[in-house]
Amino acid sequence: MSTKTNAGRFFEDFVVGETLVHATPRTVTDGDVALYTALFGGRFAPVSSAPFAESVGLRAAPLDSVLVFHVVFGKTVPDVSLNAIANLGYADGRFGVPVYPGDTIRTTSTVLGTKANRDGTTGVVYVRSRGVNQHDELVLEYTRWAMVRKRDASSVPPSPVVPELPSGVTPSSLHVPFHIAPGTYDTALAGSPFAWEDYTVGERIDHVDGMTIEEAEHMMAARLYQNTARVHFNQHVERDGRFGRRIVYGGHLISLARALSFNGLGNAFAIVGINGGRHVNPSFAGDTIYAWSEVLAHEPLPDRTDLGALRVRTVAVKDRAARDFPDQLESGGYDPSVVLDFDYWVVLPTRRSLR
Repeated sequence: MSTKTNAGRFFEDFVVGETLVHATPRTVTDGDVALYTALFGGRFAPVSSAPFAESVGLRAAPLDSVLVFHVVFGKTVPDVSLNAIANLGYADGRFGVPVYPGDTIRTTSTVLGTKANRDGTTGVVYVRSRGVNQHDELVLEYTRWAMVRKRDASSVPPSPVVPELPSGVTPSSLHVPFHIAPGTYDTALAGSPFAWEDYTVGERIDHVDGMTIEEAEHMMAARLYQNTARVHFNQHVERDGRFGRRIVYGGHLISLARALSFNGLGNAFAIVGINGGRHVNPSFAGDTIYAWSEVLAHEPLPDRTDLGALRVRTVAVKDRAARDFPDQLESGGYDPSVVLDFDYWVVLPTRRSLR
């Protein structure tokens, strides 16, 4: 019997070096922005206020950096991770031109590597995904890897190919489309008095607040990004899976952690690079997410005096306040409450820019 449906790719279907063209292009709208705000409550000024965005050199309020990430990521799911058990991590991510309501995003991915797991039923697939707008301008590129089911446990896997990934993105390679005239950045409207110079390497910040994930919210979010992975939607199947229930899309935790980080990093108004990230433990509806951050690096931007860059590591935890900074254990594993370990670059105004 013939079929016209798509069961998704299994581990055996990936060929190193091939390029995947992902359907369908996605025109983002003001509705996407409103729904994203309703789901996560982010308050960073340039993505919340058109006049504030104009004050930092933009033509309008752009999409939040992580919303752009979700749209680019969502396009890849039917071809990369429809049959994934878990998305494992990210590396070497760079944001490009701002994305505004009305822009259309499309994504392609290149398969960088594959490696079968010892269990014989799964393997890890590495891809480099690239999202562009309607003018073919880069909006985001990054590498990710996912654990994908095999179609046939008895099939002979190919020789492993594991790509070498950089430990981080260099500040000189970051694209920073913001420009602040001296003495114009309004800290009262931004909601934070702290400039780039006020943060120090090694500083840890408890973001204090917590948000509980509702079942409807994480499913609505994944649908918003057109993420079709079965582990997030299909309880009929997942009740017989590893956890007996749907898991929350890992990007949902990134958005929650990012929104929570406003309390302490309110002027870190844009993510411009992704150094790495790991989804450490699964999260489920009913979990309450807290977050804390550590400043890993404090770097000037080349030929810029209006903005500086911070390399920040944000750790999200579930059902535990972050005041004691739950982290990795001496054994090398993680505290069981940790669900996300995310390492990224943000930009902040310098004191020269503050009103």
